[in-house]
Amino acid sequence: MRRFPSLRGLMLVVALSACGGPPERDLGLRAPLDCVPFARALSGIHLRGDAADWWWRDGGRYARGRVPEVGSVMVFAQTSRLPRGHLSVVSRVMSRRQILVTHANWVHHHVTTDQLVLDVSPYGDWSEVRVWWPASDALGNTSYPVLGFIYSGYATNHDRIVRTVPNAVRVALSE
Repeated sequence: MRRFPSLRGLMLVVALSACGGPPERDLGLRAPLDCVPFARALSGIHLRGDAADWWWRDGGRYARGRVPEVGSVMVFAQTSRLPRGHLSVVSRVMSRRQILVTHANWVHHHVTTDQLVLDVSPYGDWSEVRVWWPASDALGNTSYPVLGFIYSGYATNHDRIVRTVPNAVRVALSE
């Protein structure tokens, strides 16, 4: 007997196919760095401390919100799986509930660009997300709480972010 995918699974496949290309690109950048110095170098947001602390440490220097914008930093909350939180830089807004991010150390010692993140929050407010997991070539099963987005304050675009990744790695490694 042939099994058919659930409606939810089918919707996910359709949503992913709408992205137009692979959900992430690994530029082959292996680097022993954390997400914090990389996000700081790539975004131009000059905050320090653990990733989850960025949300509380900005001291009003940067605008914050619940809507992803290209160049903003998505701040993941501290959890048992992310004891210090995590930071990702938004590289493209695909739809109201889909973005692509560029980040370091989601996959140990790798910098990954254009990785799919899906808003799975009940109200569509980006308070809970699922993140592409390259090892399984699919969205991860875990949902992660997100505190919000910190905005860099300057205009940027997808191409500029991708072009800047190698320099951001160099800057982050030199810290």
